[in-house]
Amino acid sequence: MKWKGRQKSSNVEDRRGMGGKSIAGIGGGFGIVVVLIVMFLGGNPNDLLNSLGSNDTNNNGTYEETDQEKELAEFVSVVLGDTERVWSQEFRKQGLEYKEPTLVLYTGSVDSACGTAGSSVGPFYCPGDMKLYIDLSFYQELRDEFQAPGDFAMAYVIAHEVGHHVQTLLGTTQKEMPDRSKVSKNEYNKYSVRLELQADYLAGVWAHHAQGENLLEEGDLEEALNAASGVGDDTIQKKSQGYVVPDSFTHGTSEQRKRWFNKGFQSGDMNGGKTFNASNL
Repeated sequence: MKWKGRQKSSNVEDRRGMGGKSIAGIGGGFGIVVVLIVMFLGGNPNDLLNSLGSNDTNNNGTYEETDQEKELAEFVSVVLGDTERVWSQEFRKQGLEYKEPTLVLYTGSVDSACGTAGSSVGPFYCPGDMKLYIDLSFYQELRDEFQAPGDFAMAYVIAHEVGHHVQTLLGTTQKEMPDRSKVSKNEYNKYSVRLELQADYLAGVWAHHAQGENLLEEGDLEEALNAASGVGDDTIQKKSQGYVVPDSFTHGTSEQRKRWFNKGFQSGDMNGGKTFNASNL
């Protein structure tokens, strides 16, 4: 992706080295959807987080940024700036105003309006404070664990979380997600998958416009599709436990995540990601 020397977003909050109470055991596919939906439905996300277990490890030591981390921080800031420009334009076409989110950089663990989380949960978006949270070490995890190297793979991750912000601003999450207490866990997971696949679609919409601005380089689309595939529920479960349990999927299969991202990339239409109405995901 062509990003060096380009304008960075001013909506980046650097909390690296500040720490927080880390939470264990809620990662997978990046994003802590269950926690966020609990908050949306009026529950206290801290109750859920605390029930999952925590480690009282506050990373308050001195943080020293490496050259690689500095470059990566600049990169995600440029990508965030690109999403701000694209979504401001797309919202304006709909007669709406886009409220820019803040991206929080952290190390180890972080506090948010959705509770506290450790870096093991992966990048996530919290609708309570309209902020994206990311530990830049995820870039290495994306490359090594998910076999998805490349800067545009990381750009896809950021665009996906911004997609959740778009869903928040449009009221999609509040409207489409059911009351957790009124449906079974399996049924609730099905809605979660549709929410995540729509965020993948919206990430593709952003990539479509980035391509239109001649920002993409050869191989970038493949990097994004590879990342979408790498964080599919079926792929993650096969690696972690050797088999898949479809009823437990919360983000979608590798094939679904690739397909919905590509749909958004091909269309560029923010209104086209009708995952909640789709008979076949």
